[in-house]
Amino acid sequence: MTRPGRDDDPDRLYTVTGGRSRSDTETFDLVTLVVSECDPVPGMQSEHVAILRICRYPTAVVEVASDLGLPVSIVRILLGDLLAAGRITARHPRTTASADQLPDPEILKQVLVGLRNL
Repeated sequence: MTRPGRDDDPDRLYTVTGGRSRSDTETFDLVTLVVSECDPVPGMQSEHVAILRICRYPTAVVEVASDLGLPVSIVRILLGDLLAAGRITARHPRTTASADQLPDPEILKQVLVGLRNL
């Protein structure tokens, strides 16, 4: 069984990111919500077009990666490009959480196990 993104041709991933292996920004973690601020324009890279369409409504980075079938590290690079161009906005769903507002660690463990089983 092949796994999307993990079994992709390395040359393709190199081309998609313009040879970059890391994002220029630390803005995006797995649960950062991304929203398109514009529609795609002719001549845009196909992955950028797909991201803008996926993110018409707030969408987590991990969901974008899943929908594209690309590794999160590659998607972070692409999102960084779009953020720098002002084509998306990003925000963390919980930026002012205190310790008493955080989810139960046991629930987080169960979510992690569920994600790994996907």
